[in-house]
Amino acid sequence: MPPAQTPRGLDDLPYAQYLEPFDGVPERELTYDTLHFDGRGFEDADCGGAGFTECAFTSVSFTGGRCRRARFDDVWFHTVRWVGTDLAETGWTDAEAVAGIFAGVEAHGSVMRRVAFFDCKLDSVDLRAATLREVRFTDCLLRDADFSGASLSGVSFPGSVLEGARFDGARMKEVDLRGAAALGIASGHGSLRGATVGGAQLLDLAPALARELGITVRGG
Repeated sequence: MPPAQTPRGLDDLPYAQYLEPFDGVPERELTYDTLHFDGRGFEDADCGGAGFTECAFTSVSFTGGRCRRARFDDVWFHTVRWVGTDLAETGWTDAEAVAGIFAGVEAHGSVMRRVAFFDCKLDSVDLRAATLREVRFTDCLLRDADFSGASLSGVSFPGSVLEGARFDGARMKEVDLRGAAALGIASGHGSLRGATVGGAQLLDLAPALARELGITVRGG
């Protein structure tokens, strides 16, 4: 099933009636199923290798901490803040993040399948060598996001602003950049093969593409 095109509310989740409140701190290698994490702040939590299935997170903050290799399957996040958290090599499937903040997050090597981000801010997020399949960024701000060496397939950015994005060595297939509100790419223009852009975007990208290809433009 492709990622949602509009954000859902808590009551819209098919497992909402089964959610139970979680009171504690997520720990390493444990499995969490149909739990509601609400209004909590976790500092330096270590939940590496943990599995979260059909869970909801609302108004939760993660500051620092290690969640490396954690798995988020059919998980819904609303107003969740991740600041300086290690999310490297995590797995995300059928997940949805609404009005969230990801700042200084290490997510390199992560795998995302059918994931939707709505009205999120991704600031200095490391997605190097990540795998993104059917991922949608809707009305998001991606500032200094690093997709170097990543594999992107069926990824789109409707209404989103990209500032200083890096795509060095990225591999793209059916990546749709046409709906982006702003397309600020710092490097990796030569890796846009497999992406679709609009005519106006192409004009903006032309000087950088020419430099990448070693083309010299002189005169009129």
